[in-house]
Amino acid sequence: MKTFSALIVSLLFSCAALAIEVPYLSGRVTDNAEVLSAAAKERITNALKAHEEDTGNQVAVLTILSLDSGTVEDFATRVFESWKLGQKGKDNGVLLLVAPNDRRLRIEVGYGLEGTLTDVTSSRIIRNVITPRFKQNDFDGGIEQGVNAIIGQLSGNPVAMPADEGEKTSAKLSDAFANGADMSLTERLLIGTFVFSIIGLFTVVGVFTPGVGWFLYFFLIPFWAMFPLIIVGGKATLGLLTTYLIGFPAAKLYVRNRPWYLKAAQDLKTKGTANIGGFVVSSSGGSSRGGFSSSSSSSGGFSGGGGSSGGGGASGSW
Repeated sequence: MKTFSALIVSLLFSCAALAIEVPYLSGRVTDNAEVLSAAAKERITNALKAHEEDTGNQVAVLTILSLDSGTVEDFATRVFESWKLGQKGKDNGVLLLVAPNDRRLRIEVGYGLEGTLTDVTSSRIIRNVITPRFKQNDFDGGIEQGVNAIIGQLSGNPVAMPADEGEKTSAKLSDAFANGADMSLTERLLIGTFVFSIIGLFTVVGVFTPGVGWFLYFFLIPFWAMFPLIIVGGKATLGLLTTYLIGFPAAKLYVRNRPWYLKAAQDLKTKGTANIGGFVVSSSGGSSRGGFSSSSSSSGGFSGGGGSSGGGGASGSW
């Protein structure tokens, strides 16, 4: 047992020994990987110094050749804790860590700045500003522009960044929702005529036919919510749906007390058929004169039994 415990302790110490050491904080830019030119290092240092003097935020850059099989997240955390970036009580520090041999980098953000330099923004800076330049072996440009983007975000003057593919896709979907599918005016007219003729016809049937009105009202809601979306876009569809949800009940309540409606309802109960505007409807399913059919709750047909169905920061690579 003692031998086993000694082995475990030995392994733990071995792992600790193998872990890469945190470099000494030699300045705002610690370029241990030697990927920056002297001119770029000086420009970045001056920019970080000016930002700290203006805001108190401490932003540092560290480059190391390799993480030695460790993770960029773990090492960035250890560096941040060792260097104690940011002012005490404000936690307003940021670390940009780059490991060229592993092609990994991370923006580590102090607690006090997480609301300003969010995970999403950090990820965008990595994807859209830094890594495109790293892929061209431009470490001067990648790190310098990345630092400028971080400073701009912290200062309230974010730099313009190109949208990545995921954001472009979201924008296209949002545009399609607002304006409808990408169709020509002729296609919209033809498809719109077809769609609105069908759901419009059934809406009229629901309003003017006794016995089936409220069933059709609820049945047609998803059709009014979805089909117009393709043709006129989300905003217009929302308007049409709202008009339908309010207009159908209002029209139904208006016509239900009209003499012809009361007579049609009585005829369906007593005769099984009724004449509505030249169309003959039948409670048993038959129709004549090109009319339509409807079912009546008083037809004595099949009905259900009342059942129901159950039912802080960002990492990257290049």
